Amino acid sequence: MAGGNFELVAMGNPLLDMQIRNGEKVLEKYGLNANDAVLATPEQLSIYQHIVDNYEVTYVAGGAAQNAARCAQYVLPEKSTAYLGCVGSDALADQLRAANDKEGLRSIYQVDKETPTGSCAVVITGHDRSLCTNLGAAEKFNKSHLETPEAKEVISNAKFFYLGGFFLTHGIESAMILAKEANSRNVPFAMNLSAPFIPQFFKAQVDEILPYADIIFGNESEAEAWAESQSLGSKDLTTIAQAIADYKSVSSRPRQVIITQGSQPTILAVAGKEVAVHETPKINPADIVDTNGAGDAFAGGVMGALIAGKTIEQAIDVGHKLGGMCIGQVGPILKFPKVQVM
Repeated sequence: MAGGNFELVAMGNPLLDMQIRNGEKVLEKYGLNANDAVLATPEQLSIYQHIVDNYEVTYVAGGAAQNAARCAQYVLPEKSTAYLGCVGSDALADQLRAANDKEGLRSIYQVDKETPTGSCAVVITGHDRSLCTNLGAAEKFNKSHLETPEAKEVISNAKFFYLGGFFLTHGIESAMILAKEANSRNVPFAMNLSAPFIPQFFKAQVDEILPYADIIFGNESEAEAWAESQSLGSKDLTTIAQAIADYKSVSSRPRQVIITQGSQPTILAVAGKEVAVHETPKINPADIVDTNGAGDAFAGGVMGALIAGKTIEQAIDVGHKLGGMCIGQVGPILKFPKVQVM
């Protein structure tokens, strides 16, 4: 698959995760909630130095869409995936490139020399993780980068597009360019709700791009936040999933909505069909190391399997396998030599 014949092009916020364990006091100090994701307020910006000074920090290449793209690459032939985002000109960006290179994801970064690469404090408490993100260079992404020769090459040849919902906090213009490109060529466009605050506080951006989305990923709290933003009047996940599936669409293909809920069954809603559930494989709690990135691994596995020609049901099984692989390690790390997952 040489040249520009890339199967998947993903776009999002490239971040370096700074993970700590037993972070209950950090949650209290910075007003954070377990199993949540937020953008750092000015009062929270000292968290990064605080955890460096007081905890043993593990650095992991992150950024939700970047994680998902690496996981999709895991199940696809070499040179199948590319990733768009903005980084600084620093050592953090070099770490991200190295992680992508190792796992076969092509980094097509815009570089902002004035702004450091984004970072994310990942505070682990038990089996929960709380994410506090300083976007840094990630929010400097400019749609002009999509016109560079390298970006145009992969975009014009992509057979599948993926958008991390976090990107909507600053990049709706660029996101819509990819969404409309996918629609004009009748190739799938997938997106992730990513965090409850995206549909809560960036409703206009979600509403603008959702009609172009053929596949929507989310978890239970993100689905509930979307329902609340739409005044749906229901917290029933099957009802919410079907409502997202039936939301207005400009695509010729029925929208598929996949809602995960931890160890509980995964919900699949397809426009015009009945909601189905898929059992999540049981994992011994003693084998759970870190749930950070599990949803990204799941989404990446699903997309990789769909690109490889699997049915949506088979793809969900692959997503479960990659999610299970992820939570058995620190951060969204994949096993090498590769494990057969489909």
